[in-house]
Amino acid sequence: MTDDITIYHNPKCGTSRNTLALIRHCGIEPTVIEYLKTPPSRAELQALIARMDCPVREVLRQKGTPYDELDLGNPRWTPDELLDFIAQHPILLNRPIVATPQGVRLCRPSEAVLALLPQPLPSPFTKEDGEVVGIS
Repeated sequence: MTDDITIYHNPKCGTSRNTLALIRHCGIEPTVIEYLKTPPSRAELQALIARMDCPVREVLRQKGTPYDELDLGNPRWTPDELLDFIAQHPILLNRPIVATPQGVRLCRPSEAVLALLPQPLPSPFTKEDGEVVGIS
């Protein structure tokens, strides 16, 4: 059961893996989109960011991306231009982004996903680094 939950996931990212594991720990099997293999369209990106109600810059990833090479820290780039860059270079999209009926959010740290899930954490969860996320 997907419960209408989608995670834009990068399996090489520990935060993304922990977020997916947290969702599954809650008994939910989300739709998993490996966005580097199946990038969202520009229109999908625009809709996601609109639902997040945040500036496009907040979803840009710097580390391990062409961010500096493209001079994306420069304030001259408009939100539309930044969306174009993300569409051309999906690695620029920070992760994981989780979309649910409760909202859309960049889940950094991974436990930020808990605010989007329809049920509370059933039991403590141990992240890959050993950190325990308790029941709130």
